[in-house]
Amino acid sequence: MIEKIGTVAVTTLLLASCMVGSGSYSSEGLAPIPGSITYSGQPRTKLTKSPIGSSFPHTFTDQTGREVEEIYVIQPDRSLRIAERHYRPFFAWSRR
Repeated sequence: MIEKIGTVAVTTLLLASCMVGSGSYSSEGLAPIPGSITYSGQPRTKLTKSPIGSSFPHTFTDQTGREVEEIYVIQPDRSLRIAERHYRPFFAWSRR
């Protein structure tokens, strides 16, 4: 009986640690790459009119010639965090 309770408790803890709220991003974000808004550090101007937690996209071409889209989230201290990064394909025929 005690083994069964222990197994259920461990399973519950493991499942709870795997769950993430919808729409949330990792707390650390992604490391900036050349072309990212935050590559040379945080921007000097603060986004004072944008709501905290809002997001916006930025599209650029990286050093290998690939088109990259990053999604930034505004943090409570008005800094930016890269929440998502998507690489677009090289060839037009591979786009959907």
